[in-house]
Amino acid sequence: MTDYKARKEQLIDHYRRRGYVKDEKAFDAFLQVPREKFIPEKMSSSAYLDHPLPLMNTGQTISAPHMTIMILDYLELAPGQRILEIGAGSGYQAALIAAIVAADEAPGHVYSIEIVPKLVEFARKNLTQAGFNQAVTVIEGDGTLGYEEEAPYDRVILTAAGPTVPPPLIKQLRVNGTLVMPIGRPGLWQQMNRYRKVSDTEIVEERLSSVAFVPLRGKYGV
Repeated sequence: MTDYKARKEQLIDHYRRRGYVKDEKAFDAFLQVPREKFIPEKMSSSAYLDHPLPLMNTGQTISAPHMTIMILDYLELAPGQRILEIGAGSGYQAALIAAIVAADEAPGHVYSIEIVPKLVEFARKNLTQAGFNQAVTVIEGDGTLGYEEEAPYDRVILTAAGPTVPPPLIKQLRVNGTLVMPIGRPGLWQQMNRYRKVSDTEIVEERLSSVAFVPLRGKYGV
């Protein structure tokens, strides 16, 4: 039987030594959420290899463990926050976020939009099996348009790369909220940026790291 806990702890030790993440809540979430439940079953033995894995024949991937934890750090999460995620994929990143914002019965919630119908069902199934379906709502649709029904959001995270930040997502972000997104074209390295909405008319941009993500699909995608 695979010792997933030991593999997780080995990765966390490595990330601490490399200084990838500073927020201990991110490591706690990584320990709590079973990544092996968010990939095709035949690939479960690869759950804690530190690289992306394909999600069936959809052309989409689940990000490498180090990237998923770094995203938690970039978002500066806290219990009770309302989160919008663009690109549900397998549901894993949403579960990690929910482990922080909805911890200890906190009223936080993750709304995750996925444009690939096959992945919508896959993510919902995985979240239910892992026990996060009450804290995450997966919606099928064009994530670049956001989800106005539950706006405003404290945090917005895009797990796909586009040329610019989609305007509806800035509009749906709460003042003093944060949006994290990889900016750039597919097939190349992209720039992970953080945008802080300091007022209705002012956005402060911060560059974080070089990344490689699948392309953002939809009206404001590539």
